Amino acid sequence: MLTLGALVGRIELELAFAGGVAATPHEAVRVAGLAALTLPQLLEGEPQRRLEPGSLVLLTEMPFRLRGRAEVALETLLEQMALDRCAGLVVSVLSGAHQPFSLTVREASAALGIPLLVTTAPPRKWADVGRDLTERRLADVESHAGQLTTLVQQLPTRAADPEAMQRIADWLARALRAQVLVSEPGGVLAASPETAAEALAEAFLRGHREGLAHDRSRGPHTRLFPLSSAGGTSWAGTGAAVGGLSTVGAVSAADDGNTVLAVARRSPAFDEADLRLMRHAARLLGLLDQARREHRAAADAAHAARTAAVELLLDAEVDKARRVMATQAPGLLTPDAVRVFVVDTPQAERDALLRRCEAGTAGRALVVADPREDRRILVVEPIRPRRTGDAVATELTRLVAELGADASLGGSGTHPMVMAADALQEAITAQRFALRRPHAVALSAQSTDLVSVLPRDAARRWARGLLDPLLRPEAQWEQMRDTLPTALAYPYTVAARRLHVHRNTVRRRVAKAAELLGRDFTTVRDRATVGLALDLLADRHRPERSLTLVGGATPTLEALLASPEATAWADNLLCGARGDRRNLLATAAVWLAHDAHIEPAARALGLSEFAVRSHLRALESHMARDLGSLGGLRDLQFSLHILTGQVGSTDLRGDLCSTP
Repeated sequence: MLTLGALVGRIELELAFAGGVAATPHEAVRVAGLAALTLPQLLEGEPQRRLEPGSLVLLTEMPFRLRGRAEVALETLLEQMALDRCAGLVVSVLSGAHQPFSLTVREASAALGIPLLVTTAPPRKWADVGRDLTERRLADVESHAGQLTTLVQQLPTRAADPEAMQRIADWLARALRAQVLVSEPGGVLAASPETAAEALAEAFLRGHREGLAHDRSRGPHTRLFPLSSAGGTSWAGTGAAVGGLSTVGAVSAADDGNTVLAVARRSPAFDEADLRLMRHAARLLGLLDQARREHRAAADAAHAARTAAVELLLDAEVDKARRVMATQAPGLLTPDAVRVFVVDTPQAERDALLRRCEAGTAGRALVVADPREDRRILVVEPIRPRRTGDAVATELTRLVAELGADASLGGSGTHPMVMAADALQEAITAQRFALRRPHAVALSAQSTDLVSVLPRDAARRWARGLLDPLLRPEAQWEQMRDTLPTALAYPYTVAARRLHVHRNTVRRRVAKAAELLGRDFTTVRDRATVGLALDLLADRHRPERSLTLVGGATPTLEALLASPEATAWADNLLCGARGDRRNLLATAAVWLAHDAHIEPAARALGLSEFAVRSHLRALESHMARDLGSLGGLRDLQFSLHILTGQVGSTDLRGDLCSTP
């Protein structure tokens, strides 16, 4: 990866640190990418989105000297760059121009640690730099992916293989050109090269003698990772290796009975890619160490690979997950669709149930213990086209039924594999809902959603009638369809960032929609109603080609909410809250009547704001809904209206429920 010093050294870029900026502290700063920005764009409030860490920002179309608004905007840009950990700011100036930065800007630069540079090279030269940085970044990503694949391939056929740790240490030493040591209080488990033990022993001794005050600037760059805890917990519990841990901290960990991975080299310093590789290596070494201690080699190694693959899937790193699993389960992650299940069980029984789930779904799903929740097992099932049957769901349902009331199961619908994280959240919601079902099983969170229980065709006719002003050609329906769901759910600034447009664009489209529909989107009532209509016309898996619905009269929303299915849904959703000794539903009704504002609701109820918030948190737990989201507010609003029939609960208006 290029550094600022390397770019300054390129003659064709005519790049130099600005006057008054000390170059030495910044020459080694790594540059990951180039973001070009004109002064007019800066004055218009750009960039609206977060800059990539390590970006070098190129500012063009500059005047002879910055003054007034331009100077203030530049200071704001420097603050954003500091928050986003950017590499530096380059200003394009004419050849022979004087210092473009005022004293105020230079002081802000020094305080924020963002170096200022100037260039007189034409834009085409910088375009070449941008392409070069992009290619280098892609090469780094591919190299890192290749390293991870090779690292996983170092896993032995028997995890208790006494040579396994040495092979990984040798590979890591070659990959990083460093000295690698794996040790425990009783001795050295692996060292590469053989002299690494002697060299790194000095680092341990210095740490004991000098503690945190030790000056490392004259010695090698060293990173230490504890591989396991004294209690012998699995790698998932301690696998997030601690990069940059002090020598004293690592030695203390070793003294407590932990195995430690130590990596050192004199130069260059370790970058983030090196640290990630060390963390992965530490995780695998931790697996081998635990297997060596507990003689459970094969099971632990397979568990590590599956967990790594699941974590990659949840980060939308599908290709990397496939490479990780290529040697473990060839072809398992080939499909492009996935379904996720969540099994909740007492912590003491999780390991036994995990093994049973692995055996029952072998070759069809990834089964891992959730490292974030000690009661939870995650099951990721790739869905193949034209699949027949639902063997994984059937097997999990059987296992949960055998455990009785101590376990519950939630499942998601089918999602694209890159949306595995969304599938997981849906499965978690379904599992919470399953706790209130007789058999503790809910195989899709969609069954807990109002959209799924309303009669499809009738509900879509109502939605089309409500949204008819937006469906007309002059209303630009496609823009509204893409903007409104996000704009109604988030503040405009957040919605703009998610939609990759300016916040003023979001505000303008929402105002136009409100005018066409005759709605007030500052109220929960109108946001929830229009949000429901938009959801009814959306189809995640089969995009709507035509919004024309034939047959049948347009129903009212009141009639839709009065259906037996909607009543059963509302009763099930609020049954837990109705059993609470606190009057949670009364609090919710008043809170909604005040458009989800805590302060006026508390005054109307004669309660403290703390008490109102406590009631709402309890209600969230009973409903398994996030009341900070539009979907959660919508379900609370309509379920209250269905069960109580009180207009004050939802403030449904007559024209809202009538045929448009």
